[in-house]
Amino acid sequence: MSLLKMGPTEEKGAHERGGVATSTRSGRQRFDRVSGAGLRGYVARLVNTINAQLRRALPGYCAFCLGPVRGDHPWCEGCLVEMPWNTSACWRCAEPLPSVAGGDRTLCGRCLKRPPAQVRSLAPWRYEGRMVRLVQRYKFGAEAWAGEVMIQLMVVALANAALRVDAVIGVPGHRERTRQQGFDHVAWLTRRLAGRLELPLIEARRRRETPSQRGLDRQHRRRNLRGAFALSQALPKRVMIIDDVMTTGATLDALARACLDAGAEEVVALAFARTPPGGI
Repeated sequence: MSLLKMGPTEEKGAHERGGVATSTRSGRQRFDRVSGAGLRGYVARLVNTINAQLRRALPGYCAFCLGPVRGDHPWCEGCLVEMPWNTSACWRCAEPLPSVAGGDRTLCGRCLKRPPAQVRSLAPWRYEGRMVRLVQRYKFGAEAWAGEVMIQLMVVALANAALRVDAVIGVPGHRERTRQQGFDHVAWLTRRLAGRLELPLIEARRRRETPSQRGLDRQHRRRNLRGAFALSQALPKRVMIIDDVMTTGATLDALARACLDAGAEEVVALAFARTPPGGI
C-alpha cells in the first residue's frame, strides 16, 4: 500500500473539510467527506480482513506441537485431547473438582455457602501446562497468534455449552497495567469473540484503579474489587462477562454484581482458563 504525500494547501483543506484523501487514475487527489458511520464501517471491514488473514495464516501446523493439522483449527487432534480440560468443575465458579464430584450443576463448598453473582461460570481449561504458556505469550508477549488460538478454542467450547446471552462484556483493563503491557488484552479478546459470536459488545468501566491482586487471598481480593466496576447503560436480560484467566473469581463476581445493578437479570461468566485451587 502506497501513501500519497499532500502539499500544504491540500493538507489544510483536508483538515478543514474533515475528509480523507483518495487517488484517481489521473493521479489527482480529491477529498470526500466521510460520515462517522462510514468511517466506522471502513474500520470494521479492515479489522475483519486482518482477522481473516490471521486465521488463514494459522492452519497448517499445530500451535502446540508444530505437527500437521487437519481442518481449519490451529491444533492437532492429539494436542486437543491432551489439553488440561476443566471438565469436572463447579457450575457457579468453575473451580476444578475431583473427578468423582463431576456432574451437571455440581457446586463446590464455597458456592454452597456464598455463591457468586453469576449464575454460571465456564472456564473450559485448567490454567496449567501448555495453557499457561499460551496465555503468557499472548498476555505478556503481545503475540496475536496466541490470542487467536485462545479465541478459536473458546468458540469451540461455547458451541457445546448451550449458553443463551444477549451481549458480552469484558473485564475493564487496569490503566497502569494496560500502559505497561501496551494493550488491553481482555478488551482485544472480548471484541473479537463478540464478532465471532455475532453478539453486541458493551463496555464496562472502572470506577477506581484497584491495587494489584497478586499475592492476595480470596477475602482480600473480594474486598479489593468491591464496587470497582460500573456500566453506563441499561443492560439486556442476559449478559456474558469475559476474562482471560479466573483465579479466585473475585473479579468476575464484582463485574457480575455491577451488571445486575445495571439491569441485567442473569449473568454468566466466561474465562479461557481456571487456576486450580493449589495454584492460587
